[in-house]
Amino acid sequence: MQTEARVGMMVEGGTQRAFGVVHGGVRSAAAASGGGLAVEGGHARKYSAQCHTKLQKQQQQQPQVGALSHLVAGGIAGVVSKTCTAPLARLTILFQVQGMHSNAATLSKASIFQEASRIVREEGFRAFWRGNLVTIVHRLPYSSISFYAYDRYKNLLHLLPGLDGAKQYIGTDVFVRLLGGGLAGMTAASITYPLDLVRTRLAAQTNHVYYQGIWHALNTICREEGVRGLYKGLGATLLGVGPNIAISFSVYETLRSNWQLQRPQDSNVVVSLSCGSVSGIASSTVTFPLDLVRRRMQLEGAAGRARIYRTGVSGTFKHIIYSEGFRGLYRGILPEYYKVVPSIGIAFMTYETLKSCLSELASS
Repeated sequence: MQTEARVGMMVEGGTQRAFGVVHGGVRSAAAASGGGLAVEGGHARKYSAQCHTKLQKQQQQQPQVGALSHLVAGGIAGVVSKTCTAPLARLTILFQVQGMHSNAATLSKASIFQEASRIVREEGFRAFWRGNLVTIVHRLPYSSISFYAYDRYKNLLHLLPGLDGAKQYIGTDVFVRLLGGGLAGMTAASITYPLDLVRTRLAAQTNHVYYQGIWHALNTICREEGVRGLYKGLGATLLGVGPNIAISFSVYETLRSNWQLQRPQDSNVVVSLSCGSVSGIASSTVTFPLDLVRRRMQLEGAAGRARIYRTGVSGTFKHIIYSEGFRGLYRGILPEYYKVVPSIGIAFMTYETLKSCLSELASS
């Protein structure tokens, strides 16, 4: 699934690690995809090899944190980041689904300030965090499955002919990491998808509250729509996993390697946060239409309403373009952009703080 969070690239012990800030999402698959330098050109490859040797020595000198501690720190960082940016995430969802039951005149007048004011006036300030509890509940199993599945997929890929020597060749290793991360993201998304769907339905509720909570929503959906109702929009989610990871990874690596070639003295923290933010915006821009289609398909038949889209992902795309224009595919992109930098920054600071504490505990 495409998570609402954007992909930030973490720097761990001198070596970079791809870290999914949320959500929940498909973008968390990049956490599993790990690092790897995809630098082209003779000088760049030489520089990359020198940096890799230097970073390995630095990593050996620093306190190491176990895999479980990495998972816990990453999970908590994701929860803190998503909770802090939940108001923007809910605004994104509300804008994404507006076109389902609104006319063109209403849609043309919508703005972030007006929608935020309406939420405070009609639903109360706490409504900005509606559905956030599901996000927190979703985070641990999604991260755990991604973490475990990535390691398994990577080991299996290394057994395939032509990929058994991936660790010796940078290009092949990057391919294995990307493919393993994509497969891990698809696996985690499929298993935890019902929680993502429930989150969307809770967050999309405004004045009329039909679903009272997580368990009530799950039971109601199964009773009214069947078990298959819990997986509406899964196709659009899985389609977005690969492009999201590929774009985030390639943009991040290109920017980071060029930055270090031009300004090697700059702080790794500044480089990682800056490149992670740009890569998050780039992946958001390209994959946002799929995310919007996913949200709308998740709300098909919700709360007893009539179905609007009956022809799958491609039919939903065509219906949105025909009724709302091409701009309709990017409804809600602004609040999505606004939360990229803070979500990555908050996750980075939380993750590094927890990692330092866990390192001290391990060393003591």
